[in-house]
Amino acid sequence: MEATQTANPPSFETVWALFQEVGEKQKETDRIVKENAVQIGKLSKRMGEVVEHMVAPNLREKFRELGYDFPKANPNSDVSDHKNNIHLEIDVMLENGDKAMLVEVKVKPTTEDVQDHIKRLEKMRVYADLHGEKRTFLGAVAGVVMSDNVKEYILKQGFFVIEPSGETFNIIPPNNKPKEW
Repeated sequence: MEATQTANPPSFETVWALFQEVGEKQKETDRIVKENAVQIGKLSKRMGEVVEHMVAPNLREKFRELGYDFPKANPNSDVSDHKNNIHLEIDVMLENGDKAMLVEVKVKPTTEDVQDHIKRLEKMRVYADLHGEKRTFLGAVAGVVMSDNVKEYILKQGFFVIEPSGETFNIIPPNNKPKEW
């Protein structure tokens, strides 16, 4: 018969030291994950800026081809009305006396991005009404990579779709009359 050998269980001090070591390694892992998230966020923002710079210069000309004349193009517009708690950022805002086109620019737009843009336009309408501004607001979503489902959703919401086409981009008007705010 073989003799069975029983190992002594590890001491409390040994187990405690292992827990502390694992805890320290977890803290380091958490730090790395947070740092990577920040870097990915910065990269995504930079990619969005690249797309904005690709699209913005020719937007007025492309919309003029569709019958919309916007003499002013303002990239990175910001509305901050602290009194009424209205704050929004607009990637590109095209303007004339009667209309303004708020363009949201994303590398890969999602339906959530479109819903956020609807809220942005609603806020812009409230802001304009509070300040006696009567012009009409329209919306557009630009994206480099866009699924057919998202494109269809954008158009159904009454927005223009701006997407790459060769060395330039195309603007697709909404299915019906563009939604106005």
